Amino acid sequence: MPVILDEKGLKRTLVRLSHEIEEKNEGLDGVVLIGVKRGGEIVAERLKSELQSGTGISVPAAGLDIGMTRDDLVSAFFVPDAGVNELGFDISGKKVVLCDDVLHTGRSAVAGIEALFRLGRPKCIELLVLVDRGGRELPVRADFVGKNVPTSRSEYVSVHFTELGAERDELAVIGRNDAER
Repeated sequence: MPVILDEKGLKRTLVRLSHEIEEKNEGLDGVVLIGVKRGGEIVAERLKSELQSGTGISVPAAGLDIGMTRDDLVSAFFVPDAGVNELGFDISGKKVVLCDDVLHTGRSAVAGIEALFRLGRPKCIELLVLVDRGGRELPVRADFVGKNVPTSRSEYVSVHFTELGAERDELAVIGRNDAER
């Protein structure tokens, strides 16, 4: 299982992405970080820490449940739990950096955007992902990418964060057979 980001690589990537956010937005005024639950929420919180460490500025960060806006999850037979999206801050007029761990088909990003518009009208939405694995089914492009890792349909990017109980942070490409174990 090829590791594409270990603990040190992930740290370096988050530091670089935090600098890119600050540079693209010409500072952090009006910037908020919102992560797609669960992995993206961790990315948003870690970016918040990196930004605060580097600039002394604390930007708002929160998690976003996209279960009810996923077009590939809602059906007549299965309805996901509706999570209440209470961010703790208003996104109207803000520069929202929507964070996720892996970008593949683009469906999670579109669902995230739909969920955000149910909460307010941001000034803009920028998409940030740790890994872009290609394979888009929708016209979605990330504004900030930690690492581009083209994968086949039979491969996945396995994401392990210590906040979710993993022994160590690690992102790796695994095959379908490895994912079923």
